[in-house]
Amino acid sequence: MQTSFSLPRQPGWLGEFRAFIARGNVVDLAIGIIIGAAFTGVVGSLVKDLINPVIGLAIGGVDFTNIFVALNGQSYPTLDAAQKAGAPTVNIGLFINALINFVIIAFVVFWVGKAAARLMRREAEAPSAPPAPTRSEVLLEEIRDLLKTRG
Repeated sequence: MQTSFSLPRQPGWLGEFRAFIARGNVVDLAIGIIIGAAFTGVVGSLVKDLINPVIGLAIGGVDFTNIFVALNGQSYPTLDAAQKAGAPTVNIGLFINALINFVIIAFVVFWVGKAAARLMRREAEAPSAPPAPTRSEVLLEEIRDLLKTRG
Protein backbone atom coordinates (compact mmCIF):
# COMPACT_ATOMS: atom_id res chain seq x y z
CA MET A 1 0.00 0.00 0.00
CA GLN A 2 1.43 3.33 -1.08
CA THR A 3 0.76 6.58 0.62
CA SER A 4 1.26 9.85 -1.13
CA PHE A 5 2.81 12.76 0.62
CA SER A 6 2.10 16.34 -0.40
CA LEU A 7 3.32 19.60 1.00
CA PRO A 8 0.75 21.87 2.60
CA ARG A 9 -0.56 24.62 0.37
CA GLN A 10 1.36 27.88 0.68
CA PRO A 11 -0.58 30.90 1.86
CA GLY A 12 -1.28 33.54 -0.80
CA TRP A 13 0.60 36.27 1.05
CA LEU A 14 3.86 34.31 0.69
CA GLY A 15 3.94 34.89 -3.08
CA GLU A 16 3.18 38.57 -2.56
CA PHE A 17 6.00 38.79 -0.01
CA ARG A 18 8.47 37.17 -2.43
CA ALA A 19 7.47 39.66 -5.14
CA PHE A 20 7.87 42.52 -2.69
CA ILE A 21 11.37 41.42 -1.65
CA ALA A 22 12.45 40.87 -5.25
CA ARG A 23 11.61 44.46 -6.27
CA GLY A 24 14.60 46.71 -6.77
CA ASN A 25 13.37 49.36 -4.33
CA VAL A 26 13.68 47.01 -1.36
CA VAL A 27 17.24 46.08 -2.27
CA ASP A 28 18.11 49.78 -2.76
CA LEU A 29 16.59 50.58 0.62
CA ALA A 30 18.60 47.83 2.32
CA ILE A 31 21.82 49.11 0.74
CA GLY A 32 20.95 52.64 1.85
CA ILE A 33 20.39 51.51 5.43
CA ILE A 34 23.73 49.68 5.52
CA ILE A 35 25.59 52.69 4.09
CA GLY A 36 23.71 54.97 6.50
CA ALA A 37 24.77 52.87 9.48
CA ALA A 38 28.40 53.00 8.36
CA PHE A 39 28.11 56.76 7.78
CA THR A 40 26.68 57.20 11.28
CA GLY A 41 29.75 55.48 12.73
CA VAL A 42 32.04 57.82 10.78
CA VAL A 43 30.11 60.90 11.90
CA GLY A 44 30.12 59.63 15.50
CA SER A 45 33.89 59.34 15.40
CA LEU A 46 34.20 62.76 13.74
CA VAL A 47 32.19 64.37 16.53
CA LYS A 48 33.71 62.43 19.42
CA ASP A 49 37.32 62.37 18.30
CA LEU A 50 37.74 65.62 16.34
CA ILE A 51 35.02 68.21 16.86
CA ASN A 52 34.28 67.87 20.59
CA PRO A 53 37.94 68.02 21.67
CA VAL A 54 38.40 71.23 19.63
CA ILE A 55 35.21 72.76 21.08
CA GLY A 56 36.20 71.60 24.57
CA LEU A 57 39.64 73.16 24.20
CA ALA A 58 38.10 76.40 22.94
CA ILE A 59 35.83 76.67 26.00
CA GLY A 60 38.47 75.79 28.55
CA GLY A 61 39.37 72.12 28.26
CA VAL A 62 35.90 70.68 28.89
CA ASP A 63 35.38 66.99 28.03
CA PHE A 64 31.75 66.71 26.95
CA THR A 65 31.49 63.04 27.86
CA ASN A 66 32.12 63.92 31.50
CA ILE A 67 29.42 66.57 31.77
CA PHE A 68 26.82 64.78 33.87
CA VAL A 69 24.74 65.08 37.01
CA ALA A 70 24.72 62.21 39.51
CA LEU A 71 21.18 61.88 40.84
CA ASN A 72 22.22 60.21 44.08
CA GLY A 73 23.85 63.44 45.35
CA GLN A 74 27.39 62.08 45.38
CA SER A 75 30.30 63.43 43.38
CA TYR A 76 32.25 61.35 40.85
CA PRO A 77 35.34 62.36 38.86
CA THR A 78 34.10 60.85 35.58
CA LEU A 79 30.93 59.47 34.06
CA ASP A 80 32.58 56.07 33.85
CA ALA A 81 33.26 56.12 37.61
CA ALA A 82 29.64 57.09 38.34
CA GLN A 83 28.31 54.31 36.11
CA LYS A 84 30.65 51.73 37.69
CA ALA A 85 29.35 52.79 41.10
CA GLY A 86 25.80 52.24 39.84
CA ALA A 87 24.79 55.86 40.30
CA PRO A 88 21.86 57.12 38.23
CA THR A 89 23.08 59.98 36.01
CA VAL A 90 21.74 62.61 33.65
CA ASN A 91 24.29 62.58 30.81
CA ILE A 92 24.28 66.12 29.49
CA GLY A 93 27.57 65.75 27.59
CA LEU A 94 26.44 62.61 25.77
CA PHE A 95 23.28 64.45 24.75
CA ILE A 96 25.41 67.31 23.37
CA ASN A 97 27.41 64.71 21.37
CA ALA A 98 24.19 63.22 19.97
CA LEU A 99 22.92 66.69 19.06
CA ILE A 100 26.13 67.52 17.18
CA ASN A 101 25.90 64.13 15.39
CA PHE A 102 22.34 64.92 14.35
CA VAL A 103 23.23 68.35 12.99
CA ILE A 104 26.13 66.95 10.93
CA ILE A 105 24.05 64.08 9.53
CA ALA A 106 21.14 66.42 8.73
CA PHE A 107 23.55 68.78 6.96
CA VAL A 108 25.00 65.97 4.84
CA VAL A 109 21.54 64.57 4.01
CA PHE A 110 20.44 68.08 3.00
CA TRP A 111 23.31 68.37 0.51
CA VAL A 112 22.84 64.84 -0.83
CA GLY A 113 19.13 65.56 -1.36
CA LYS A 114 19.95 68.86 -3.05
CA ALA A 115 22.41 67.13 -5.41
CA ALA A 116 19.88 64.36 -6.19
CA ALA A 117 17.18 66.94 -6.97
CA ARG A 118 19.57 68.80 -9.29
CA LEU A 119 20.44 65.54 -11.07
CA MET A 120 16.77 64.59 -11.48
CA ARG A 121 15.99 68.09 -12.80
CA ARG A 122 18.77 67.77 -15.40
CA GLU A 123 17.43 64.39 -16.51
CA ALA A 124 13.92 65.82 -16.83
CA GLU A 125 15.17 68.77 -18.89
CA ALA A 126 17.26 66.59 -21.21
CA PRO A 127 15.75 66.32 -24.69
CA SER A 128 14.14 62.99 -25.35
CA ALA A 129 13.29 61.23 -28.57
CA PRO A 130 9.95 62.24 -30.05
CA PRO A 131 7.14 59.83 -29.29
CA ALA A 132 6.33 57.18 -31.87
CA PRO A 133 3.48 58.16 -34.19
CA THR A 134 0.04 56.92 -33.26
CA ARG A 135 -1.86 54.45 -35.45
CA SER A 136 -4.02 57.30 -36.77
CA GLU A 137 -0.97 59.33 -37.76
CA VAL A 138 0.54 56.35 -39.57
CA LEU A 139 -2.69 55.78 -41.51
CA LEU A 140 -2.93 59.47 -42.44
CA GLU A 141 0.67 59.40 -43.70
CA GLU A 142 -0.11 56.32 -45.81
CA ILE A 143 -3.17 58.04 -47.28
CA ARG A 144 -1.11 61.15 -48.03
CA ASP A 145 1.55 59.06 -49.76
CA LEU A 146 -1.08 57.23 -51.84
CA LEU A 147 -2.64 60.54 -52.90
CA LYS A 148 0.78 61.84 -53.96
CA THR A 149 1.46 58.80 -56.15
CA ARG A 150 -1.98 59.09 -57.87
CA GLY A 151 -1.87 62.80 -58.51
